[in-house]
Amino acid sequence: MHLPDVMRNLSGVTPHEVGLALKRLALKRRSKGAPPINSDFYDLRDLLGPDDVAVLTKIRTYMEERVRPVIGDYWERGEFPHELVPGFAHLVQETWATRPYAIDSLGPLLSGMACMEMARVDASIYTFFGVQWGLAMGSISMFGSEAQKAHWLPQMSRFEAIGAWSLTEPDVGSATAAGLTTTARREGDTWVINGAKKWSGNAPFADIHVVWARDLADQQVKGFLIERGTPGLHVEKLPGKIALRVVQNADIHLENCRVPERNRLPNAHSFRDVARQLAVARGGVAWAMTGVAMGAYEHALAYANQRQQFGQPIAGFQMIQNNLVQMLANVTAMQVLCTRMAQLQTRDGRISQERASLAKMFCGEKMRETVALARGVLGGNGILLEHHVARFFADAEALYSYEGTHEMNTLIVGRAITGIGAFL
Repeated sequence: MHLPDVMRNLSGVTPHEVGLALKRLALKRRSKGAPPINSDFYDLRDLLGPDDVAVLTKIRTYMEERVRPVIGDYWERGEFPHELVPGFAHLVQETWATRPYAIDSLGPLLSGMACMEMARVDASIYTFFGVQWGLAMGSISMFGSEAQKAHWLPQMSRFEAIGAWSLTEPDVGSATAAGLTTTARREGDTWVINGAKKWSGNAPFADIHVVWARDLADQQVKGFLIERGTPGLHVEKLPGKIALRVVQNADIHLENCRVPERNRLPNAHSFRDVARQLAVARGGVAWAMTGVAMGAYEHALAYANQRQQFGQPIAGFQMIQNNLVQMLANVTAMQVLCTRMAQLQTRDGRISQERASLAKMFCGEKMRETVALARGVLGGNGILLEHHVARFFADAEALYSYEGTHEMNTLIVGRAITGIGAFL
């Protein structure tokens, strides 16, 4: 076509339209297709050996193929996917069950990354696992008698028996260290337990409840194994949740609940023992928060790459890129902090309260910021379950508060660095 013909064809085109056409052409030329989505921006998986990477790959495959397609429907109904338990039990058996019964028994780094992989798809499945393996089985493993371990741990590791863990009370949350209102009174070879518990995960369908109560004789906290169907044990599903709706929480009422001495955890003598377990649990929650942030970031980036507005993917807009980069920065900072926490736990053979609390506090803040940014990237679609981000956005609120509120974890670290307790 000759230049005069081109000019005649362009005679009705406005300068604005020409500018848009040139912009689209420039975008097309510089776009080479979206790169693979990678939320491990600093290659932290490279710290693991091939066998450990294979474990994480197996968990990711299960979560992507079995959990992701169905979890939104269960979340909306507020129901637990019991159909997934056999396959999930098989997955756990192939990984954790060959090691000692503790949530960090794969080693702190691999265990943390495994929890992160679960939460990357769904925080409720991670929470179900954390209560079963980390809190219920962890209590029996750390504080139980040999007979209790032999009876409960093998069947719990196969998920043939489900456990719940009850510390928090309706009127006692952050102040559990100052004194529980649930009491235990010994009568010969029997303990009589009275009180109430709240938020107990897995409790509506649990076979065994680990219940913490204050011994009236010495005022110390002790642990008890209370089996389903025990007279005086009343369990009611907690209604009205807007987060972790798949997790089945409960209100528990204990009315002259009689528990034999053989069901007391003999190696738990005070709240200090519970605190040791909570430090491990808080470290695990920091990893799970990281997984939630990863999942939200990955879904937001995928959406931004395919969502077209004004003739181009919204990933090409500066403000969207700013949000995505901030999300990735948050995720990376969380991953690096948790990785170093795991390395220190490996070095020291334990995790300190203050390091676990710092990780939980920091990751909670960054998780909240990340899921909010992700919800914003999706615009109105960010509140629809079909895009997953809405679930991450809501579930983040539960993780932010459980295993110690943001404020309490802040004060634990504050006491460590100043030497002054500011809890009251």
